[in-house]
Amino acid sequence: MWIILRYKKSNFQFLINDLKKKFKNDLEIYNPKFKTNLRVKNKFITSEITLLGDYFFCHHKEFNNSNIINSLKFTKGLKDFIKGYKFSQQDIQDFIKRCRKSENKEGYLTNKFYNLYKNSKFKFNSGLFSNFVFQIINLQKN
Repeated sequence: MWIILRYKKSNFQFLINDLKKKFKNDLEIYNPKFKTNLRVKNKFITSEITLLGDYFFCHHKEFNNSNIINSLKFTKGLKDFIKGYKFSQQDIQDFIKRCRKSENKEGYLTNKFYNLYKNSKFKFNSGLFSNFVFQIINLQKN
């Protein structure tokens, strides 16, 4: 079963190591990320950015047991669990499958992930422009 965890960025590696110790390395962790080039003072710096910010996916067969989830609440580096993960398993699996399909050889997401095409129509789901439909007229490099 997949769960979604929120972590403290400074303790991410400690959290991963602690989870692997508790579950005997029979744990799958997925944190989609992409590379970007930033220009700072006429130099390009390659930066790695996580797609989900301070959230990541974690899979283990015993996560359907609520006692095990409750025992993880006080793990160092863990902020919170996203509730409702039991009812969203299919959506989580579809999202992870889509991310993995659009990764390159290095494991970073590519532009295929976004599915942006000219003359495509999209709809805002939330915010000030919710339920408004817009169309992509032009795609630029940046």
